[in-house]
Parts: sequence; C-alpha cells; structure tokens
Amino acid sequence: MTRMEYDHHLNELKHEIIRMSSLVEELLAKSMKALVEQDIEEAEEIIESDDVIDDLQNAIEEQCITLIATQQPLAGDLRIIFAAIKMATDLERIADYGVGIAKTVIRLKDEEYIKPLIDLPRMTDIACEMLKKSVQAFANKDVDLAMSTAKMDNKLDQLFRQIYRELLTYVMESPRHINQMMSFVLIARYLERVGDHITNICEWIVYNATGKRLDLD
Repeated sequence: MTRMEYDHHLNELKHEIIRMSSLVEELLAKSMKALVEQDIEEAEEIIESDDVIDDLQNAIEEQCITLIATQQPLAGDLRIIFAAIKMATDLERIADYGVGIAKTVIRLKDEEYIKPLIDLPRMTDIACEMLKKSVQAFANKDVDLAMSTAKMDNKLDQLFRQIYRELLTYVMESPRHINQMMSFVLIARYLERVGDHITNICEWIVYNATGKRLDLD
C-alpha cells in the first residue's frame, strides 16, 4: 500500500468516526423528544436503530486492527488509530444511554407526568452541543475547542445535582409517583454520564493532536 492509499484509509477512518458521532447525537436527541412527547413508536424505532451504531463501532474496530496489522503505522498514525478505537467505544456507550431513555419512554407509557420536563431536555441540548463541538475539534485537530468542550460537562453536572434535589422533593411530597421520579433521576444520571464520555472523547482528541494524555475532568 502506498502512502497515498494509506492516508486515504486513515481519512476514511476519521469520516466513520464523524458519521458515528452524528448518528449518536441524532439518537440522543430523538430519545429525549420521545420522552417529552411520550412517543412510543419513536422510542421503539430508537431501540431498533442501536444495532446500526453497534455495527459501525465493530466496523471501525476491524478497520483499525487491519491498519495496525498490515501497515505498521508510525507514531502519529498510531495515535489516530488508537484514538479512533477509544472514541468509537465512548460513542457506543453514549448511544446505549439514549436507548436507555427510549426504554424508559415505553416503561412509563401509561403514566401521566406529574410535571413538565424542562431540565432533562436542557441536559440533552448541552450534550448534543458537546458532541457537535467534539466532532469539529476532531476533524480539525483543534485542541482548544476540545478542551473548552470538555469544560461544558460542568453544566451537566450542575443540572444533574439540581434535578436530583428537585425530584427527591417531589418524591417526598407525592410518594405514589416514586417510580416515575426515580426513572427521571436515572435519565439525568444517564445524561451526566454522557457528558463524562464526551469528556473522554475530548481527551482522545487532544492525545491525537499532541501525543499527550490530559485529564480534562
């Protein structure tokens, strides 16, 4: 394989990571929309679509293994490949949280929400914005953007704590709705963990660009 062909395969790998990130962002946004609207049909479609993301992760890993096995990549190229494997893993786990939200939609299908959902969609908007920015940072090897994106995780942490306190108050005031409230607490926890995985992605972007592992938490 010539260097030109090799670079073409590396660029294909980058494009697959970007495509996977876009699919995961779409899944996460749709899962929250389904939760707000109690859209059972949408939730079922989201659960089924998770296979596409799983397959894409497997394809990316296979592509990385093939490049390592056949091309003996240099240090800079090896960083791209290693970062791609790690990023694909984090993206797949984010998708799993989106599927978890969709499953909650189905579980709560017969319940009327005791309050409008406001902060959970806000958390989702922040997470989706973080995903968008992390993709831009990855595509452009933009270390500053990756680091500033990771800092947005603080907003998700703050909202999680706020939601947790608020929902505990609702549980104490209306114990019969404990199942619904705890389901929302779990979703808030999912979204807080999504922020942690995006922070991991940003760390791998910095590593890809600089060769240095930084803790951006």
